[in-house]
Amino acid sequence: MSYVLGIDGGGSKTVCVLMDDLRQVLGRGEASPSNYQSIGIEATLQSIQSAIYNAVEAAIIINPVKIDAICLGLAGVGRAADIEVVKGLVQDLQNNKYLPINWALQPTNIVICNDALIALVGGIGQPVGIVVAAGTGSIVFGRNHQGHTKRVGGWGYVLGDEGSAYKIAITGMNAALKSYDGRDISTSLIEGFKQHLDLESIEDLIEVIYRRGWGVKQIAALAPIVDLAAASGDIVANNVIDDAVKELVKATSTVIDAIFSSNSVLEVVTTGRVWRCKSKFHERFAASIVKKFPKGNVIFPRYEPAYGAGLLALQTTQI
Repeated sequence: MSYVLGIDGGGSKTVCVLMDDLRQVLGRGEASPSNYQSIGIEATLQSIQSAIYNAVEAAIIINPVKIDAICLGLAGVGRAADIEVVKGLVQDLQNNKYLPINWALQPTNIVICNDALIALVGGIGQPVGIVVAAGTGSIVFGRNHQGHTKRVGGWGYVLGDEGSAYKIAITGMNAALKSYDGRDISTSLIEGFKQHLDLESIEDLIEVIYRRGWGVKQIAALAPIVDLAAASGDIVANNVIDDAVKELVKATSTVIDAIFSSNSVLEVVTTGRVWRCKSKFHERFAASIVKKFPKGNVIFPRYEPAYGAGLLALQTTQI
């Protein structure tokens, strides 16, 4: 029996799953964030160690467990330099005498990749297809049967992130202020933002956004105001949602055109909180994709990203 570890290291938490060669999850553990670009390599190592320990301890299995392969899908890991850093981290894991693990890793059994790939593999259940992630930020990533990949977006809130919660919130506030100025038609977004933020006037958005030092996540959390207004039939809010959908459709179409044929049978998995919008965001996107690519199938994730990492690790033991 082979045992592998799949690790999903993101900006909000770290998840580790312990899997056997029957693709069964024997243990699952969570820990603090592990985006080393933002918290540093030492803190990242601590989070991953904790997640591994929690996963192994949760498993009904004799310790120490022999691990034959590992996959780390980490946010912020894309360049060759990043991979070298994480290789050092894996070596540190193997030198940790407190983890209840007997390591049996070979270089070919260590997979280091970005979190988009494990979201794709986990979401679909295999390493072929497209993942469209739309949460605080956004990115579209695809991989075909030949192993060719294509990424669109993922440039961050200043340079990109079209279709994300952040961009929906910013565009919604911009639309509300245009309406207040008289540059656009009337919209319920003005009252929506006022009530949610307890503002006397929509002009007080200046104080909220500029003077309170709000970050990306705090601003992105305002996206539901736009969503609810759109779901209630507000024309301006619906235009914001439509534009966000169009951007994600365009990004997805770009990936399909780059590595798939137009008549390919493929699955597109949608991940992130934006897809749960009440304004039929998912339905609008799916309808547009199927119209352009009739053999496309837009789905919600079948499994979590950490499970996808486990599948990628397991794949190395079967070559």
